[in-house]
Amino acid sequence: MPRTVAAHALAPSLFQVRETGSGRVEVLWRTPVAGVPDAELRPVFPPDCRPLGQPVVRRAEAALVARWEIDCGPPGLVGKTLAAEGIAESRASVLVLVTLRDGRSVRAVLTAERPSFLVPERESRIEVARSYSLLGIEHILTGPDHLLFVLGLLLLIAEWRLLLWTLTSFTLGHSVTLSLAALGFVHVPPGPVEVGIAASIVVLGVELARDPAASPSRLQRRPWGMAATFGLLHGLGFAGALAAAGLPDGEIPLALFSFNLGIEIGQLTFVVAAIALGIAVGPLLAARGAIRRRVPAYVIGSLAAFWVFERLAAMP
Repeated sequence: MPRTVAAHALAPSLFQVRETGSGRVEVLWRTPVAGVPDAELRPVFPPDCRPLGQPVVRRAEAALVARWEIDCGPPGLVGKTLAAEGIAESRASVLVLVTLRDGRSVRAVLTAERPSFLVPERESRIEVARSYSLLGIEHILTGPDHLLFVLGLLLLIAEWRLLLWTLTSFTLGHSVTLSLAALGFVHVPPGPVEVGIAASIVVLGVELARDPAASPSRLQRRPWGMAATFGLLHGLGFAGALAAAGLPDGEIPLALFSFNLGIEIGQLTFVVAAIALGIAVGPLLAARGAIRRRVPAYVIGSLAAFWVFERLAAMP
């Protein structure tokens, strides 16, 4: 049974099982490897399942991927429990994807509060909505590039009506490309998308670093246009996480809506927390207007520039 040491804090792992007939089950276990030291995360199977050979483990980008087969007997997986050991210690979550022998699929998200999952005969609409909403929340809250872009918008725009319109434009932009990519109408390789997302944050950092006394740039006058345009890029990034989970047959609209809703819930949570923090520390920085704006601009721009080069280097 493969174990992953130093599982990424809060990063989702993939626990995929597929019945192939006669009780045999193919297993794929994918877990990020960078992050919290000494944290172990591993899949747990029903007691009547036995391994058929050793797992084949390989490194794929920043994750370990293990594949092997188990034998769970003729009854199969329906009515049995799948779990993840060490999920509380690793502070991660696990996306479970089960494909039954008749082709139907069921999904769940395991967390510290819900470390196990009873495989049902049929996946309920409530479970679909819950699983995909949690997946959306987790993806946005564990995506530092997306959150850094939103933070940049909060720092760039002081007028709350304009900020609301700009955040709405960003939401509309990423919702469009997320839906188109998830439904198969748009396909862009993930490498260029990730580079583009990082570059969008560089642009935002440059805008933040401009002298506040200078005449506003076109992007500063119409930040909603920039947010909508870059939102299209970020939506393609969101679609990558959804592609890993897949969309359930017969419940595609519900799953897509729930995932998008989860992203918006996570984004709103971050915005509220960031504004609350800004209100709390604002008086301490009131006399340091230039520092308050330029230091975050340099941090955001430098980190994003590093991501651009890092992601370019990782492209084939």
